Amino acid sequence: MTDTSPPAPTMRNRISQRLTLAVFWSLGRLPPRIAFKLGETLGGLFNRLPTQRRHVANRNLELCFPEWGQAQREQVIRANLRYTGRAVAETALAWFGGRAVDQIPCQVDGLAHLQAAQSDGRPVILLSGHFLCVELAARLIGPRIRMAVIYKPMRKKPLMDQAMLRSRSRTLAGVLPRTDLRQIVRTLKKGIPVWYAGDQDYGTQNSEFVPFMGVRTPTTTGLMRLCRMTNARVVPMFFHVNTTGDGYTVSLGPAMDGFPTGNDRTDAQWMNAVLERGIRAHPEQYLWLHRRFKHPPPDERPAYADALQKPHNRRGDRS
Repeated sequence: MTDTSPPAPTMRNRISQRLTLAVFWSLGRLPPRIAFKLGETLGGLFNRLPTQRRHVANRNLELCFPEWGQAQREQVIRANLRYTGRAVAETALAWFGGRAVDQIPCQVDGLAHLQAAQSDGRPVILLSGHFLCVELAARLIGPRIRMAVIYKPMRKKPLMDQAMLRSRSRTLAGVLPRTDLRQIVRTLKKGIPVWYAGDQDYGTQNSEFVPFMGVRTPTTTGLMRLCRMTNARVVPMFFHVNTTGDGYTVSLGPAMDGFPTGNDRTDAQWMNAVLERGIRAHPEQYLWLHRRFKHPPPDERPAYADALQKPHNRRGDRS
């Protein structure tokens, strides 16, 4: 039998993780308002660096919002990088913050939609995406909405993974590796809603090439498979920082009545359309640094062919 486990982290890797955790611990022990400010300042510094990830964000916005000009994209990228820096502070607060963190305002809109979906005992999957504030929002709503989350283990960063698991396990009903289908199904059948993100590129296997924000890209069919196995309803769930910047809003939508239809292509398009509504409501707070379109259709040029070249001065950037 072939051993598919990841190699043990090197000494350098472990030291790097310990240093990162030490920074997170220090940041997490600060008053939230100060931590947020430091994170946003860090994000502002990111904006000054012409990194590959910044070019990826620009390319994503270019593809997803073709109606925008470069000036509008730059404005959203600057805001997005501030929220990205803030997300570092939010993660530190979620993992290591004390009681002051639990007093951060968190408004839940649409809770009646979840209650209606659960009213006859059917399982519920909470469909969401990778919004930047998700780590702290999960801690804040965990005591109010009993739910589990599906996550991708950080196998190359086991110390970071352990810290994340300890934090999430304190307030959530379960933290489920995305590869452990049996445990996910058992959790759903116990009546515990499960948070599911269907917005990243996991490759072309078990996926359909359908539009996401207008771009044809592999879209996972895992949600449909889970629904068929458990007869679950799907309730959209999104997170964002409120307008004053001192708290969060969690928004639940009506259950996707009739989902899945039995046609994976149709259902993947439906799922993407729901995710798009959440993204378009607060585009500056979405994870644009991720290469969502890294597996193009066979007849199309790679989306990031130019963005992943050596970064250069933004004045000359026409990607």
